[in-house]
Amino acid sequence: MPKAIIVGASSGIGRALARELSGEYDLGLAARRVDRLKAVGEDVGGAHVARIDVTEPDARDRFDDLVGSMGGVDLVVITAGIGRYNPDLEWEEERETLAVNVRGFAAIATAALAQFEATDGGHLVGVSSVAAEVGSPTLPAYSASKAFASRYLEGLRYRTADDDSVVVTDVRPGFVDTPMSPESDRFWECSPETAARQIARAIHKEKDVAYVTRRWWLVSKALGVIPDRFRADVM
Repeated sequence: MPKAIIVGASSGIGRALARELSGEYDLGLAARRVDRLKAVGEDVGGAHVARIDVTEPDARDRFDDLVGSMGGVDLVVITAGIGRYNPDLEWEEERETLAVNVRGFAAIATAALAQFEATDGGHLVGVSSVAAEVGSPTLPAYSASKAFASRYLEGLRYRTADDDSVVVTDVRPGFVDTPMSPESDRFWECSPETAARQIARAIHKEKDVAYVTRRWWLVSKALGVIPDRFRADVM
């Protein structure tokens, strides 16, 4: 059975994706909250569980230890991320968002790629956001950090373009009903389970870029053509 690690599996999209991939993969689940991870592991019928805080200096070492305990890895999905409304630009809010979504994301992405390049390859999936495509006046660090994730994944995909054994996928969700999303009944909002199903489909098809739900591709195209003065009202 192939082996998959989901970083950020304790809630939201990560938890739903663990359920979606269970039975198809030998799962490794990682996040800061081990108690929640254990509950997810029990829910999916068993999994390797490891505490990884992507902002800590030993995040890469902990990731490598999890890979070692599983005997390798074929698929790595990075769903860990935070997003906080911060219209007042409180620095602590911005700092924490950037620490998780930029530094933490890059730490796990590079660790995964190092594993793939040292073995028989693998598939790296990073969850960014449609928000990566437009700056946000109320979540500036979030939209900017997701833009970083998308460009970083693009760079890694170009780096491995001549290596058919390594696949890199950028997943860009729109609104998903998770604890990180304080609002409800938003335009084209989907459940974490719907998002997980579409992410699993993108994994199977080895997509370069996947929008979740797929209708958000239309929003992406619209963002590229609407006047700049209207773009801030979209996301």
